[in-house]
Amino acid sequence: MAGTGIDAPGVPKAADETVFIDRIGVEAYTVPTDGPESDGTLEWTSTTMVVVHLHAGGQWGLGFSYADTATAALIRDRFTPLLMGQNALAIPACWEAMRHAIRNLGRPGIASMAIAAVDIALWDLKARWLALPLVTLLGAARPSVPVYGSGGFTSYTDRKLEAQLGGWAREGITRVKMKIGREPGRDPQRVSVARRAIGPDVGLLVDANGAYSRKQALDMSEHLAESVVTWFEEPVSSDDLDGLRLMRDRAPAGIEITAGEYGYDLPYFRRMLEAGAVDVLQADATRCAGITGFMRTAALCEAYGLPLSAHCAPSIHVHPACAAGPLRHIEFFHDHVRIEHLLFDGALSPIRGSLHPDLSRPGLGLEFKQADAQRYAL
Repeated sequence: MAGTGIDAPGVPKAADETVFIDRIGVEAYTVPTDGPESDGTLEWTSTTMVVVHLHAGGQWGLGFSYADTATAALIRDRFTPLLMGQNALAIPACWEAMRHAIRNLGRPGIASMAIAAVDIALWDLKARWLALPLVTLLGAARPSVPVYGSGGFTSYTDRKLEAQLGGWAREGITRVKMKIGREPGRDPQRVSVARRAIGPDVGLLVDANGAYSRKQALDMSEHLAESVVTWFEEPVSSDDLDGLRLMRDRAPAGIEITAGEYGYDLPYFRRMLEAGAVDVLQADATRCAGITGFMRTAALCEAYGLPLSAHCAPSIHVHPACAAGPLRHIEFFHDHVRIEHLLFDGALSPIRGSLHPDLSRPGLGLEFKQADAQRYAL
């Protein structure tokens, strides 16, 4: 009686068993924002989430990505027939099968986000199968991860900007981020408003979403230094590696240059690191092919000696972030925080500015509120 294959609730099973995938469910939901939102280059009024429930051996796993409905169609049409009957515990094999299947579709964008949603569900299922929180399965490097509050949209009035960023500071979050770039002439004044709202002891981060030219970004960095901004995200397009490197070399010494949220595969991140384009790399598990891709990106950062920051989707990132060696913090993005607390039981809130994975719950610790989500179903 070695204890393998026992079906009693809460009893661990063996990781080397074969657990056949017998069902994959995928749905898409669009949730309106709580007001018009915009950044330096985009405006939006809703967010779409693609949710995967993967079933195997009497257990289930949950994954999701913030992605277009085309992502759900790709999972249904391409990945479901591919993975049915495969061993859910052999995550690298499933991941490689999906990667190979999208060869002619291209890795960036929808294809990688589809892999991500399924890969996250596979990791959640494996941890649930073993009756472990996911961070324990991955191997914890720390008990919690700091967050930074993220919002401050360019569509906000100064009063709303003050209320949101100042509110996070009062809650004990030690870093906050705002959007800039839509009206460059107003940005120095808006940044000053934000600094007054959060006080001198809270870190102030800004994100231009690639809205500036190189010369605009260099000029803006001098204004940002006056408000003690410590993080300048995508001052120019993330595709302009030379421009990012220029900013890294010439921006005031206290400002870190960051990018990477649009990375979908390791070659993208490697090119960014080889170019010396960033002080901190960002990666998003819901884009870079899941927890598998995120942990591989963390290893790449470790090899280059640079820190990693998790982009958005805090309910997905808290477990791998606690396991990733070079991890600095998680983006506590307003839209995603709101959606995750609305649609998932088990979504976390910061305690003294950090997220602590719930070790009393297996896997990601999440359960989808199906009834609450139906009003948003597509």
